[in-house]
Amino acid sequence: MVLNVFKQMTMYCRCPIINKTVRFYGIYEPPYLKKEYEIPVYPTLNIQIRGYKYPLLESYQTFIHKLARELKIKIENSIAFPHREFHIKRFKRGTTIVDTEYKLKIYERDIQVSNVTSIKCPIFVRILEATLPEGVSLCIDHVDPTLEKKRFIPNKELHDLKMSLQDIIAERGK
Repeated sequence: MVLNVFKQMTMYCRCPIINKTVRFYGIYEPPYLKKEYEIPVYPTLNIQIRGYKYPLLESYQTFIHKLARELKIKIENSIAFPHREFHIKRFKRGTTIVDTEYKLKIYERDIQVSNVTSIKCPIFVRILEATLPEGVSLCIDHVDPTLEKKRFIPNKELHDLKMSLQDIIAERGK
């Protein structure tokens, strides 16, 4: 009688408590298919941004830092270059009379990133292009070792002193 009640209960619940046919399903994978591939990593890249407005450029630089942190891209160095000034003159048509004169300053920032995999790089570049503010130009290239020389402003007084020292040494040598 107890067995009969037990049988009725399992039929009522529609789930057999005791399953006579237990099967273990699995997927057979041959050992030669379990090869793991290494994802290529780009060398250190230089992200160069240029613009006419200093606050806009600084804001975009902080955005690049946050985006790189989210994508787990390591920022090696962030360099601020001195601004360059340009004097642009617009002449009246057919004359040499100056119509208007513009003084432009171009600011530049370089961000060097590493640990960029071939999977993350297209995503990173596409986001940078899509969020690029108006008036800001973007250039991504390999790191150039001559950038370090461009970073420093030459000291005119020091240069003049070196030239006068060379002149004095040249006079004594004669």
